[in-house]
Amino acid sequence: MKTLNGTPTTLMFHAEMVPPITDSVGDAVQISDPPAAPHGELKSYQTFLESRPPSFETYAIDQILSLSDVANDLHLHIVHLSAVQAIPILKEARKKGLNITAETCFHYLGLAAEGVEDGDSRYKCCPPIREQNNQDGLWDELKEPDSCIKTVVSDHSPCTPELKLLPPHLQTQDTRPMMHHSDSGIDMRADLELELATKPPKELVVPEGDFFAAWGGISSVGLGLPILYTSSKTRAAAGKSAPSILDIVRLCSHATAKQVGLSHRKGALKVGMDADICVFDDTEEWVLHSHGMHWKNRCSPWEGHHFTGRVKATWLRGQQVYEHGGANRGFVNLKPVGEAITEKRFA
Repeated sequence: MKTLNGTPTTLMFHAEMVPPITDSVGDAVQISDPPAAPHGELKSYQTFLESRPPSFETYAIDQILSLSDVANDLHLHIVHLSAVQAIPILKEARKKGLNITAETCFHYLGLAAEGVEDGDSRYKCCPPIREQNNQDGLWDELKEPDSCIKTVVSDHSPCTPELKLLPPHLQTQDTRPMMHHSDSGIDMRADLELELATKPPKELVVPEGDFFAAWGGISSVGLGLPILYTSSKTRAAAGKSAPSILDIVRLCSHATAKQVGLSHRKGALKVGMDADICVFDDTEEWVLHSHGMHWKNRCSPWEGHHFTGRVKATWLRGQQVYEHGGANRGFVNLKPVGEAITEKRFA
């Protein structure tokens, strides 16, 4: 923080920290230990949710704020905020003049703990997807004029279906590798080799549906607009607070470009910008199936969800790169056309 203070950059934090609680077993992610001792079945989502309570997020943010006086001229940012209990802490810090913001994710706004079946580890991520009332609080904050949540992102974290340790009825392939996984996806091959040296392979057990052993992360890149638009429309129909389509564009495009110092190129439609455009049909109703996922390993908790609104075409720097229903699964170019943006940041 001291090194970056005064520079035109953003220091981002994954805000989870184990408080000094008596039943903590430590955040030993390299051996897949849960950070708080579980008190139930490891395939139960409630057990996993209780092992990473909101206090993990609030405690981490308190620690960040306690150090912020050494970098009072630095933008601090909390990635993938899940717990609404952290919002008052962040807003109070902002009122005192600290430049700290947060983002939340599509899955925290569109999925709720009450809808997660035991053993369906597609839903595992950290911080976890919390209860419906928590989700409602995140939506309410998005509409506040002084909201501390400035952006909404995918936090796309893909993995093979095998790494999710899915039960048979959710598996898309019959074979699963004999390998261990850490809570954060750290390469565990050295540990596996050690265990193989002491145990025959047939003794190694793949813990299907184990939320603590499965890879943590949600795949949703390319689905953000339908997710937010559908959820917003549903909330508005129920008389709840909901952002408009313009709010969604601001949260997912304009504000994100500004956050990373690219607002002079990205996040708006005007002369001199990169002409990144998508065509969105806000009336089409559809269901996501695995063949509609535009990433390599098609494993996502969004499979089977109904959406209103669909991206029909996309342009990158004025060049069309996607057309829904077109050849090659809609990708106009067979080769990537993205560019690495490594220019020096000034704002």
